[in-house]
Amino acid sequence: MERLLAILSDLHPDVDFATAEDLVDDGILDSLDIVTLVTEINGEFDVTIPAEEIVPENFNSAAALMALIEKLDEE
Repeated sequence: MERLLAILSDLHPDVDFATAEDLVDDGILDSLDIVTLVTEINGEFDVTIPAEEIVPENFNSAAALMALIEKLDEE
């Protein structure tokens, strides 16, 4: 989780990603941020996020993103 929080903090240092739960819904993360996140996560965690998983529910919080990464890592 620390590696993910570091990636998120690089995008928006002013946001407390450990507690934020509506990152997409509140407009904190936009489409460019998500493209950057997908690229960073793919490299850092050695997973590939398929297009069908790029939905707001998976990017609304660090916990949701971590759950997605763990799910993809098991596949």
